[in-house]
Amino acid sequence: MKKNFPVVVSDSLYLPPLSYFVAIKACKELIIPSDTPIVRQSYVNKAEVLLANKKEVLSVPVFGIRKKQVIRDLRIDYNQKWLNVHLRGLQSAYGKAPFFEYFYSDLEHVYLRKHAFLIDLNRELLTLCLKFLARNVRLQVREEKDMDASDRDIRGLIHPKRLIDRDKIYVPQTYQQIFGLNFVPNLSIVDLLFCEGPMAETILNRSEKSN
Repeated sequence: MKKNFPVVVSDSLYLPPLSYFVAIKACKELIIPSDTPIVRQSYVNKAEVLLANKKEVLSVPVFGIRKKQVIRDLRIDYNQKWLNVHLRGLQSAYGKAPFFEYFYSDLEHVYLRKHAFLIDLNRELLTLCLKFLARNVRLQVREEKDMDASDRDIRGLIHPKRLIDRDKIYVPQTYQQIFGLNFVPNLSIVDLLFCEGPMAETILNRSEKSN
């Protein structure tokens, strides 16, 4: 049966970059397969923010990644003090941003739930960011066998090392950032949300590459 709404299949990413939200712009249903093998050096557990005039990577530590390990099995390592580092990092980077107080407490609440598995943390943060953007998207985590062949699959497209593919969909649009004189494109969605608030979705719309 033909679907009358766009369905997109994507990787599970941690506070994804702007190019991700451009790539899923038109979708009404977002599927994250729980049995997708983990891609190393990806955004699965890393997000880029702007801190003190330089790009900073916030990384969620996980227990050792085995060959062909799937995302649903990846556990977060709370033995490392990453949680306070990330929360303080967001406060330091965006505490003076115009819309910091609008979004931070909700994000903090998600972190303090201390999800055992990375896929659950990523899902809840993504759900919250979609809500901040006022996007009406149904998000599902399920196995790949339950997917439809007609769904648009963007897994592997949004990756720090795959700039060529990313640039097919994303054209950076400048906005007022907190640090530095030079604009830094394609940071985590939180950079845009904290800096621009209700204008975030408009800027993402302008960032879509026209055919």
